[in-house]
Amino acid sequence: MSAHNGRCLCGGVVYRVDGPLRDVVYCHCKMCRRSTGHLVAATACAAARLTITRGETLQWFQSSSQAKRGFCRVCGSNLFWQPESGTHVAILAGTLDDPTGVKAVSHIHVDTRGDYYTIDDGLPQHLDGAHGVRIPQA
Repeated sequence: MSAHNGRCLCGGVVYRVDGPLRDVVYCHCKMCRRSTGHLVAATACAAARLTITRGETLQWFQSSSQAKRGFCRVCGSNLFWQPESGTHVAILAGTLDDPTGVKAVSHIHVDTRGDYYTIDDGLPQHLDGAHGVRIPQA
């Protein structure tokens, strides 16, 4: 079984994923852009596969009726996004330790991308959140 580790900038939040990660999906929705200052590059795992090994500074923010976002309240690092269903957790890919073993595969919510950049990497683009990439359970 593969294991992946990650953390926030200050080290107040440290986590481990025991099992596979979904490949990276870029999200261009307005909430992701506002919470990070640009687009989000996120992988994901089954919620049961994520363990917070150090979480004294982890704070959750209910960003909408559908999801909450996890961040470090000390350094401000955005770490997680979790739907209300709780089935999986999206993990901001930049918080993972190298090597990540994941690759970018698609863009979602491209109709709401910022007007200050273009998407020209050749990856599939979707207007909504349906990216067709499965969340690994095993």
